[in-house]
Amino acid sequence: MTVADEKRPLTKNIRPGQEPLDIAGYERAGGYQGLRAALKMTPLEVQEIVKKSGLRGRGGAGFPTGVKWSVVPMDEKARRPKYFVVNADEMEPGTMKDRLLLEGDPHELVEGIVIGAYAVQAEVAYIYLRWDYRLAAKRLSRAIAEARERGYLGAKILGSSFNLELYVHISTGRYMAGEETGLMNALEGKRITPRNKPPFPQQSGLWGHPTIVNNAETVCNVPHILANGPEWFKALARSEDGGTKIFGVSGRVKHPGLWELPMGTPLREILEEHSGGMQDGYRLKGLLPGGGSTDFLVEQHLDTPMDYGSVQKAGSRLGTGTIIVLDDRTCPIGMLVSLERFFARESCGWCTPCREGLPWVTRLLIAIEEGRGEERDIEMLEFHTKAIRPGNTFCALAPGAIEPLESGLKFFKDDFARHVSQKRCPYHQ
Repeated sequence: MTVADEKRPLTKNIRPGQEPLDIAGYERAGGYQGLRAALKMTPLEVQEIVKKSGLRGRGGAGFPTGVKWSVVPMDEKARRPKYFVVNADEMEPGTMKDRLLLEGDPHELVEGIVIGAYAVQAEVAYIYLRWDYRLAAKRLSRAIAEARERGYLGAKILGSSFNLELYVHISTGRYMAGEETGLMNALEGKRITPRNKPPFPQQSGLWGHPTIVNNAETVCNVPHILANGPEWFKALARSEDGGTKIFGVSGRVKHPGLWELPMGTPLREILEEHSGGMQDGYRLKGLLPGGGSTDFLVEQHLDTPMDYGSVQKAGSRLGTGTIIVLDDRTCPIGMLVSLERFFARESCGWCTPCREGLPWVTRLLIAIEEGRGEERDIEMLEFHTKAIRPGNTFCALAPGAIEPLESGLKFFKDDFARHVSQKRCPYHQ
């Protein structure tokens, strides 16, 4: 592994525009060495290494991965089989990071799954994949077949006593499936709605059995941690959060795209050095730092390191780490209409604040954007930001949907007022 490869372990094998490495190429690049190392340890030792690495979930919540694994019952009384599930549905607006890994290096994910399943002694694993990731499905299926033929999947993996079967499950593609219990209902063939917690999936998940659900990018880190050690992983970062992160930028920047960078890379560096800054004739008005369900940040926040704690202190969330840029010639209310319409459509309808509140918010925003809004509509939007909060809804979908609205009312209040006073959208001449 070269020095450059050490700094970007997740993407070192990805060759844009080319087929991903087959299993022989992946092995030559150091692939499946993490699995070989793991199988020489006990499952609890593997869990402890992942804990020490500081790996946190890359799907949005940022929960410590090793801690999550450690809650799974490991005694002989635990219900069997146990399940290990990868969430690769990726329906968050503005997010496309997992697709890069799924299409570019599928064996990396397969290896991570086998290690994770071994750590919790799961016998069955699923990759829950959105329906329109057809190329990813094809390449993952091929990688799984290669891995099984090589002895990395199936019975007595690499001569050990560990057995694992791995399946790709093509989903219908619903945002609600990003919630782990909604995903489990989907795998069971049920309506995609959240479940009561407790019990948590680690104790009672798929079909009432212990289940781990991790994001695809999270699992892709695991082989490198086992192969190189937790201290190596922590040293990759520029903050206390370990490792690298796939950061993305979309919007009117010169070079929209994805980059693997150290956790803690400042927003300004990502925007100006990697995405090339704003396109000519445009200025930054604001941005969502971690996908469509995060709070807006503005220019004063550009020196914020992109890690969990720093982004939270700035008033938002790291989320998926995929930045959506709002420029000064795009109407922020129009952007909010698009986001809230999406979230209202994707609501499972299970609880009233989400089922009724999000469509109401959307209608109010549309009225303001079309010049039919009144002052009381802004007041009603502010009421909804207080009413639709964690604790008032069954899951986190609606509170996440309200984050861009609440921060939009904070930073772009003048834009709301101009729409109402001028009876039109001032951005549409």
